[in-house]
Amino acid sequence: MITSIRVGNFKAFEEIQNIPVRSLTLIYGANSSGKSSVLHSLILARHAQETGDLDIYRTDIGGEAVDLGGFGQFIHRKDVKRRLEWAVELDASAFTKSRTAFLAQVRQLLVSLSVGISLDDRGYPSQGAVPEIYSYEISGDEQSFMRMSRRRDGKLRVDQLDSGHPAFQAFLETLMRDDENVQDSGLDYADELVANIAQKLDASVEVFLPESLTCLGDLSSVDKSSLYSELNGIVKEISQAIQKEMSRLQYLGPLRSYPPRHLVFLRKNDPDWNAGGGYTWDVIRRDVRVRNRINEWLSSPDRLQTPYEMVVRRLVDIDRLDESLVKGLEQLNDEGLGLELDGPHEGMEGQVYPVIENVDAQAARLRDIIQSSDIEKLSELIMIDRRSNTTVSHRDVGIGISQVLPVLASAYAARNKIIAIEQPEIHLHPALQADLSDVFIQSALGEGKNRFLIETHSEHLLLRVMRRMRETSNDKLPEGAPKVTPNDVCVLFVQPKGTSSFVRHLELDEEGRLLDAWPGGFFEEGFRERFA
Repeated sequence: MITSIRVGNFKAFEEIQNIPVRSLTLIYGANSSGKSSVLHSLILARHAQETGDLDIYRTDIGGEAVDLGGFGQFIHRKDVKRRLEWAVELDASAFTKSRTAFLAQVRQLLVSLSVGISLDDRGYPSQGAVPEIYSYEISGDEQSFMRMSRRRDGKLRVDQLDSGHPAFQAFLETLMRDDENVQDSGLDYADELVANIAQKLDASVEVFLPESLTCLGDLSSVDKSSLYSELNGIVKEISQAIQKEMSRLQYLGPLRSYPPRHLVFLRKNDPDWNAGGGYTWDVIRRDVRVRNRINEWLSSPDRLQTPYEMVVRRLVDIDRLDESLVKGLEQLNDEGLGLELDGPHEGMEGQVYPVIENVDAQAARLRDIIQSSDIEKLSELIMIDRRSNTTVSHRDVGIGISQVLPVLASAYAARNKIIAIEQPEIHLHPALQADLSDVFIQSALGEGKNRFLIETHSEHLLLRVMRRMRETSNDKLPEGAPKVTPNDVCVLFVQPKGTSSFVRHLELDEEGRLLDAWPGGFFEEGFRERFA
């Protein structure tokens, strides 16, 4: 599990910034301060991991909302002589069953890399040059273990391998116990063995991270083979773990997609549509559990208090309906369900007509027959105004609902995801912004086990989180509400400084009180407007 990311020389950030990732990470700051750079650094890593492209413009996950503009644009101050610094810290508890002794021993794992582009003698990018990984480092429990750097052939070569790392000692002790050659020669031989094989290890980077090591030397002896297997296993498992974490990332941009009136004709596989949360409308249509949760939120007397309910209506092709109707009527007639003979009537001597006794029951029966037929059916998501029992469109009830529904669907539908959202509060009343915090809390600390990185200007989101922390501490939480502790929440403030920006981590205590002074000019606006 990711516990933090670190990024430097990326967009607004020059010096490496440490960005904790907790169940709820709220990111504040003035406009154009660099808040979005935090989320974009994760999107960059996911795109690079999926495609191997480091000269990133648009991304599949970000659509038009995240156009990084290429290396020359997203590198800090557009200075291509610089190198992008990116790192991810992982909770190593995921490696407790690792086949490698090193990963099974460390508690916190830090994987760092730098990205640069080769330059000519004048300091300009060489012809045809593209960004590449220039360095790669693994640290365990804040101590560097393996460091690699790029050579002229484009491969990464091991520069440093620390045989004295405490977590690596577990492997060396096992090697000394199991291998007679090492037993006879002692620990000095083990150190010499590590130094010798380190000079012969390199790796190719096919996508974002090296996925395995290649040994250029002789591996015929047991000790060399065991050592290479251990080191190769470390690199492989780390690459797989980070790839898995990046695949968990979901992104919802600052302007949610505004669907057409008829949702049955939604766009598919469109990056812009997906980045705007368009896919969530289909989630609402298909997932009854999510739809019920959203309907509860829409109608709750403590929240939106709207008279609307989202339901699914099944549509059929009217040109194909005749055949199903005829078959259905014939089936009803054959079964004799509710059919009685009536007549003759005045003026109709000798004529007898079948009459349906219970019209409503047989109409429902006919509907069931049509639904079970092989005629093609489309599921349309609609809204019902419960006051008049009429059908309305999301386009008829105000843009606020269409903007919040993708946020709700993302939170309710996701399981074990990392969800990055920009401005979830857009077009929402302040009271509803606070209620949205409870949605995030439940999704993160309840069954969903999601992690949220939320770029926002809303003080109401934070105030509700602080309130839930206070209620947790005082044992006064509402029934069913998850407990919220300082370990669950991270409040970040991105602040410009000269030509760069830096990230301040504002600590909260168990009562939900800020232990650090809020940077001036943000939550003080209301006070100034009232009393200036």
